[in-house]
Amino acid sequence: MKPQLLVVGGLAVVVALTLSSFLGIFEDKVDFNTQIKPLLNKNCIACHGGVKKASNYSLLFKNEALAPAKSGKLAIVPGDADASELIRRLTLTDHDERMPLEAPPLKPEEIDLLRKWIDQGAEWGDHWAYQSVEKPDVPTIGTFWSRLGVVENDELNWAKNEIDHFVLDKLKLEGLKPSAEADRATLIRRVSLDLTGLPPTEKEVADFVADKSPNAYEKVVDRLLASPAYGERWTGMWLDLARYADTKGYERDPGRTIWRYRDWLIKAFNEDKPFNQFTVEQLAGDLLPNPTDDQLIATGFHRNTMTNDEGGTQDEEFRVAAVIDRVNTTWDVWQGTTFGCVQCHTHPYDPFLNEEYYKYMAFFNNARDEDVTTETPTLRFYKQEDSLKVAELNSWLKGHAKQTRQAQDVMKFVRITEPKINSHDFDEYVNASLIDAKFFGVRDGGSGRMKNIDLTGKNRLIMQWSTKVKKAFFTLRQDSLTGPVLLATPTPTNGRDTTMIFALPAVSGRHNLYMTLVNPDAPKDWVQVKWVSFQPALPGQPATELGEMDLKLMAILNTRPETTPIMQDGVGDLARKTFVFQRGNWLVKGKEVKPDVPKSLPPMAKELPKNRLGLAKWMVSREHPLTARVAVNRFWEQMFGTGIVETVEDVGTQGIPPTHRELLDWLAADFMETDQWSVKKLLKKMVVSATYRQRSDVSPALLEKDPFNKLLARGPRVRLAAEQVRDQALAVTGLLSNKLYGPSVMPPQPDGIWQSPYSGEKWLLSQGEDRYRRALYTYWKRTAPYPSMITFDSPSREFCQLRRLRTNTPLQALVTLNDPVYVEAAQRLAETMKLRGKTPEQQIQAGFRLVMLRNLAPKKLAVLTKLYRNTETYYRQNPEEAQKLLSCEEATPQLAALTVTANTMLNLDEVITKE
Repeated sequence: MKPQLLVVGGLAVVVALTLSSFLGIFEDKVDFNTQIKPLLNKNCIACHGGVKKASNYSLLFKNEALAPAKSGKLAIVPGDADASELIRRLTLTDHDERMPLEAPPLKPEEIDLLRKWIDQGAEWGDHWAYQSVEKPDVPTIGTFWSRLGVVENDELNWAKNEIDHFVLDKLKLEGLKPSAEADRATLIRRVSLDLTGLPPTEKEVADFVADKSPNAYEKVVDRLLASPAYGERWTGMWLDLARYADTKGYERDPGRTIWRYRDWLIKAFNEDKPFNQFTVEQLAGDLLPNPTDDQLIATGFHRNTMTNDEGGTQDEEFRVAAVIDRVNTTWDVWQGTTFGCVQCHTHPYDPFLNEEYYKYMAFFNNARDEDVTTETPTLRFYKQEDSLKVAELNSWLKGHAKQTRQAQDVMKFVRITEPKINSHDFDEYVNASLIDAKFFGVRDGGSGRMKNIDLTGKNRLIMQWSTKVKKAFFTLRQDSLTGPVLLATPTPTNGRDTTMIFALPAVSGRHNLYMTLVNPDAPKDWVQVKWVSFQPALPGQPATELGEMDLKLMAILNTRPETTPIMQDGVGDLARKTFVFQRGNWLVKGKEVKPDVPKSLPPMAKELPKNRLGLAKWMVSREHPLTARVAVNRFWEQMFGTGIVETVEDVGTQGIPPTHRELLDWLAADFMETDQWSVKKLLKKMVVSATYRQRSDVSPALLEKDPFNKLLARGPRVRLAAEQVRDQALAVTGLLSNKLYGPSVMPPQPDGIWQSPYSGEKWLLSQGEDRYRRALYTYWKRTAPYPSMITFDSPSREFCQLRRLRTNTPLQALVTLNDPVYVEAAQRLAETMKLRGKTPEQQIQAGFRLVMLRNLAPKKLAVLTKLYRNTETYYRQNPEEAQKLLSCEEATPQLAALTVTANTMLNLDEVITKE
């Protein structure tokens, strides 16, 4: 071969190799999160993850995946798939060695994808939801010339705000176009139901249709956001998350008075409390400097946990259950992550370690509630003369206390009765018992111990106790049953709970204290002690005897004010240590842990305290990747029927991927930065978008391509929530009460729903306008929830429910046709229809306009008219049935037939649907 040819050939080889290497730069990069992680989760994690680590090997974390397995071999060698044991085991034919074991082999294209990923360096990646929120650029729409305003463009004409840019960008990729805007009557009904939970009035519709100004729709939105009904609508949503109920749950399920928390929610939504502040006050309002009553009431969020009043239960078991519920609920509501999995083992799919669960639980473990029947700690609300006594005591304290803190501590005890020791902490019983597993009881010759009590500077014993015996004598001794007597006193004899204050001698240091009882006249009768508290004497009062203000304090503590459960943390001796529970068993404690957040998320700022307040502020920091995303996704789901991440409850690796991830991130960033966490601004942005305003009807072609409207090429069409179905029926018939706030009410419900064998509680029908109040005010018994709302998919609220899964059952139609609430609404609607038309056709048309704010289609009008005439004929032949339906002797066949027609109308699919 000639030398020139050798040179040319060599150059060609060099160029080819260089070119192939250069082109390799442009090789498609395998994405770990979207391509590799789902493969590993589906096929490998069950054996090599957070729960099980076969061969001591895990694919959950990068450091574990790149570490040698038990055999010493490397499963993944970055950059060299052929040297990676993972690829070898996936491609074997021996069933005893081929992975995954006892499962079908991976498809060749899946193995090729894993091979390619390893050859590219096996780059790891955090799941998108755990990455910090970066605000993406808004997609450009229209043409160059249209953006300059030179020519018209359909895209630019359609879009109303940035949301539409993201939606259009996705639609163009799928070759789709958005739908036209819904007609005005449909649009105002949709936005009214979404923002206030109530339909618009006839006048509101007429005004909107007649308003030709460019901002007519925006004015409607602003009016709805300013309506008091707005706060009620969004409170209804939040009550599911807060697992709000008017009872405590479990078998006995007795009543709980916590409606003030619901009132706080309504006010918070109406005043547009920023979502970050809204979060902090609910999780840690009690830890804010000088918290207000409202901030304390807000902490009722985590006092909605169930407590077990059944006899024979162990309070500590159910206290721990409540703390675990708080941890899981906090993650469910604000983090959208199945953190509850980590209670027993490291998360199978997401980057959370078993130990991190208990570090997180340590933030909540100091709460003073201990599954006691009294629901303490509670905030006490003194009224009239009692409030004057409290004001007098407060004034006196300010004038006599040497330190402000001293006065604050006394007033805190007056309002919250903390700190105190609950009687289930007593031990060394002699002829004593925890009566019904609730309160310490002692009989003649009996005793009990309080251990390791710090008495330094505490010369007052405050105790709540009760007995009916007449001549019992109580003694408190130091260090032993025969030790020095600190107190000797007769017991109260009034038979009811009595709070008493006793002067104690000056004692320093820690001591075991023994309570003894002498009761020779009635040796089998009990003296019951509920709680005790050791306090310093009030300033200016005698050291060894009670003074005037001591007696006034005692009088205040013996009043019976209204209360609401709140959160309070124990400090000093009342602070608890937190341990890892082995396999999630609260009885088997492992190593002690301190409060901290998972390492896979940004660390807490150093200046934040390691308590619930610091935790809450960390959750709403700009660096946190989850809180804003989860909040935005939840509000989006309420507006559009489905979240951008459909699994609102799980944005982690096992959740359904977002349909518009960039839109979700843009909204989350804008929510935090531009809107300053304003929920009203966020919702307005959603409802004024062209995406939201689209018609909801769908062509066969679009239905085939996008049956679940994930691409948002049409407007939302969703069945109304349980509360909205009921509220709408009352609203359109003029029955609905606009009364705000207050205790729960008991509207009509069928007999026999409640069976309360312990308490004998009964459903007492509310009178006057209370029976027509909005559904969120309905008394909620966990073991027997309001039946019509349960039928329409409302949860029992024993636990936090993040998403109501909509069903469609015949029972729902039976409710709207037969429930007393809907029958009464139909009666009222029929009376109005009768006045608005001379013929049945006119009356039916008028009734439908009242309900749906538009005319009834001719075919449907014909069907309903036929129903009316057939029913009228029946009632002419059976007048007693008309009287029974209308509950009056003057009932006419015509009005009875109109009532049946109105009832049917309220049951129509289009009536109980948001279109």
